[in-house]
Amino acid sequence: VQLQASGGGLVQAGGSLRLSCAASGRTFSSYSVAWFRQAPGKERAFVSTISWTGGTTYYADSVKGRFTISRDNAKNTVYLQMNSLKPEDTAVYYCAAKTGGAYSDSRKYDYWGQGTLVTVSS
Repeated sequence: VQLQASGGGLVQAGGSLRLSCAASGRTFSSYSVAWFRQAPGKERAFVSTISWTGGTTYYADSVKGRFTISRDNAKNTVYLQMNSLKPEDTAVYYCAAKTGGAYSDSRKYDYWGQGTLVTVSS
């Protein structure tokens, strides 16, 4: 499966963005999808994940209550709605996919998108 992340940009603190992860190539509905982010000088970190059914979601503590992950299998797309953005949310955001269950461990994901940059100004 090929993944294309989009929707990043520059936003002021307190603002919102919606990231999209569009998939092509295989039956997207059988894949769990996650978002990870990598800030400058830091390791890649888990943000959120959604199971292939959409029935299970997990969030990093740092984004819980502010970010919402969802999916539209008819459109082969997973979304990350980001509200109340903070400067510390600045990072390149990557989407990743795997068959089977949803996990926060990046090593379990086989397919990765190219990343989209989110910059939150104070």
